[in-house]
Amino acid sequence: MSARHLRPYAASDEAAAIDLWHRTWQQAYPQIDFAARLEWWRERWRKDLVPKAQIVVAEQDGALIGFVTIDGEGYLDQLVVDPAHWGSNAARLLVDEAKRLSPSGVTLLVNKDNARAIRFYERSGFAHAGDDVNPTSGRPVLKMVWKA
Repeated sequence: MSARHLRPYAASDEAAAIDLWHRTWQQAYPQIDFAARLEWWRERWRKDLVPKAQIVVAEQDGALIGFVTIDGEGYLDQLVVDPAHWGSNAARLLVDEAKRLSPSGVTLLVNKDNARAIRFYERSGFAHAGDDVNPTSGRPVLKMVWKA
């Protein structure tokens, strides 16, 4: 197995990144039809994330296996890792890169029912900073913050 490496997102990564987002969320929430949300997500990716956030991708053997988005305010909107790489160091590498890009701190919202993600962020040094509601989905979320 070759090593994972990180690199800046390129426009040519769009299809692979959107496919990865779709597959990962479908596995995390099988009861939700993410195929129905693909057009919405593609629009959001192009209008809200690509222009406003730094996006770093993780690659292995030439395949995109994950990505993280971090904006100028230190908001981590997306951390996505291919389910085949859950439990590997891919997510940790991506979060460490987000911290490096936003040394003054990182905030994020995580679905309250996503215990696996919450445990990961806790282990990565994030503290609970209150309850919130996802403005898009209306789902209850936990705000988490990392400070250097």
